[in-house]
Amino acid sequence: MTMKRFGILSVLLFMSYRLHATYMFIPMDNTQANHLKAYGLAYWVLGFEVETYWLVNYRGGSFMFKHSKEFETECVIRGVSYQLITDAQSTAIITELSDPNVNMDAVKLEKAPKIAVYSPPGMQPWDDAVTLVLTYAEIPYDVVYDEEVLSGKLLLYDWLHLHHEDFTGQYGKFWAAYRNADWYIEQVRSSEALARKLGFNKVSQLKLAVALKIRDFTAGGGYLFAMCSATDTYDIALAAEGVDICDAVFDGDGMDPNAQQKLDFSKTFAFTNFTISRNPYEYEYSNIDNTNLRNVPKNMDYFTLFEFSAKADIIPTLLTQNHETVIRGFMGQTTAFNLNTLKKSVVIMGENRSANEARYIHGEYGKGFWTFYGGHDPEDYQHLVGDPPTELALHPNSPGYRLILNNILFPAAKKKKQKT
Repeated sequence: MTMKRFGILSVLLFMSYRLHATYMFIPMDNTQANHLKAYGLAYWVLGFEVETYWLVNYRGGSFMFKHSKEFETECVIRGVSYQLITDAQSTAIITELSDPNVNMDAVKLEKAPKIAVYSPPGMQPWDDAVTLVLTYAEIPYDVVYDEEVLSGKLLLYDWLHLHHEDFTGQYGKFWAAYRNADWYIEQVRSSEALARKLGFNKVSQLKLAVALKIRDFTAGGGYLFAMCSATDTYDIALAAEGVDICDAVFDGDGMDPNAQQKLDFSKTFAFTNFTISRNPYEYEYSNIDNTNLRNVPKNMDYFTLFEFSAKADIIPTLLTQNHETVIRGFMGQTTAFNLNTLKKSVVIMGENRSANEARYIHGEYGKGFWTFYGGHDPEDYQHLVGDPPTELALHPNSPGYRLILNNILFPAAKKKKQKT
């Protein structure tokens, strides 16, 4: 056979295979060129109401959906690796995953979730890891803040992310180091002005009201995701309802001398029996955060993802889908969670046992779900005020950022009844 005839035959065979391909397979193991963009592609495909599967524990948590030329083109544009497979091949994959003897499953994705990010005005996408990766993955989101939350607009959304906020009303406890900085002075001025506008005497009172609205959003079936200081300060605010835990430098009057004894841990999502910091000079809220308690060298700072049962514990299994099981650690104002402060109901999904800390935790509240992820930026080990933004184009396969995006698609998954 001449080379010319061989070339023509190859083209004809390729065209024939393409004509018979009915599904597209998006691998999420180490063969994927851009894991982060792949999540955005899956989210985009859901907008077309196309049958889409999340293949749990199969090649890193791959995706599979009905084939179309438009989807192929979009994969090429976004730089996402894909394969064309036949209906018989897709059926074989589903059959393999349904075997009760394998720790895999096929979860059908339904409607793309409506996403909101709780973030103060003026913040740029690179100020927060979640908005950074949503922008890079091309997943649409709306920004909401105190006015929108208090007016009931969370009812319009399925999923809410909390920017690295301080819900205790202590302005991030930046007072000691930055009280004379222009940005800090402006933050205090604008926060107090907003509190007055919304009818509150103190910023801490405003933040508590917002925290309670977010609690109700979650209890009603919403999905809450938080990172860095929005995790522990959220629970601290709930526990301190009706108790003044702010020093005079933050709100003009002193802290309740019995504040610690008055905390109500029954109101919190994740943490219990913690001790709040009473020192305004300390860059810390409580002993929930393990930053000052850990002694982990940077080159040894890793945490391990737990393996869950895809058949019996599908929720944590979905949230830990990754091509890596050992994740490089990263710091933040709240870096990790002291294991001694976790409620027994909390599901630990990633931890550094040697440092007595959890990095990635999850739980249920009412009809909804919450996930807390310690640290500020998975690809910036110790992000400091004024540091340049992370270029995610340099980290398209970041396993740390993948954990964030698992949470984005989680609300789209059709939940199966959990085994008891």
